[in-house]
Amino acid sequence: MARLSMIEAINLTLHELMAQDDRVVVLGEDVGIDGGVFRATVGLIDKFGESRVIDTPLAESCIVGAAIGMAIYGMRPIAEIQFEGFMFKAYDQIYSHASRMRHRSRGRFTVPLVIRAPYGAGVRALEHHSDAPEALFTHIPGLKVVIPSSPLEAKGLLTSSVEDPDTVIFLEPKRLYRLSKEEVPEGRYAIPLGQSRVVAEGHDVTVVTFGGMVSVCENAVNHVAAEGVSVELIDLRTVWPFDANAIVSSVEKTGRLVIVHEAPRSFGVGAEIAAIAGEKCLLSLQSPIRRVTGYDVIPPLSKLEDYNYPNIEKVVRAIHETMQF
Repeated sequence: MARLSMIEAINLTLHELMAQDDRVVVLGEDVGIDGGVFRATVGLIDKFGESRVIDTPLAESCIVGAAIGMAIYGMRPIAEIQFEGFMFKAYDQIYSHASRMRHRSRGRFTVPLVIRAPYGAGVRALEHHSDAPEALFTHIPGLKVVIPSSPLEAKGLLTSSVEDPDTVIFLEPKRLYRLSKEEVPEGRYAIPLGQSRVVAEGHDVTVVTFGGMVSVCENAVNHVAAEGVSVELIDLRTVWPFDANAIVSSVEKTGRLVIVHEAPRSFGVGAEIAAIAGEKCLLSLQSPIRRVTGYDVIPPLSKLEDYNYPNIEKVVRAIHETMQF
């Protein structure tokens, strides 16, 4: 197996999916000749041609609208949005059409569409390039929202997303694109959507996170392990629908819960996880639930980026607080 970065794993997966199924097409700004702004689609146009790798105008609503039509008529489009901050130009298409076509047609039509986008902070990007808007999509019935945390996870989750019969928002943490490499197999490799991953088993406290925060939490877990604190770390993988059973089972075992995400705190994914834990695990909880998140502000530019988002120190502090309650 080759050792690949996340962006290389995504590129490999796109090559393989397109070779296996001629219904799979890729469309977006600069995905063809230039190979994508982060190089995720390099080499696709040379191998599959302009009819399956489509350079579009700078018009996100048109990109997603066209992809919806393709999906309804039997294709498997993968639409790339250059940065997550530009997805809102297509929000009406996603909200009004992609998410509800199955319901609107009483099951006659589905929209097997994947919308990929670089996501989140960590690369000192410009305005509209560092948001974490997952909560704005989790609140739309009919969508799935997936955020991988490593190269191998990216391959498995992207494969399942393209094979899914409904629309998947696939958010790729750009801080992870070239952060590290791991062994990624060639050929079909799929991770079921809606199934979380236990990154580390423990019995003192449960930490739930996803995407770019998984590596941050791993470092925090290693730090407190040296102090004798045993942490169970869960990577959601699929942010919606998330694996509630795994969270409940873990919290019932540990009695403590810390939730970490880089999006703003209020009304975020962490609030929903906390609500589920409160409903299902109240009698098991030994301390208040802690959330470690970004602040409720517009993403700051590069000079203040590190102050806004969760880091190892903030996660360690939250674990200490819940253990000492």
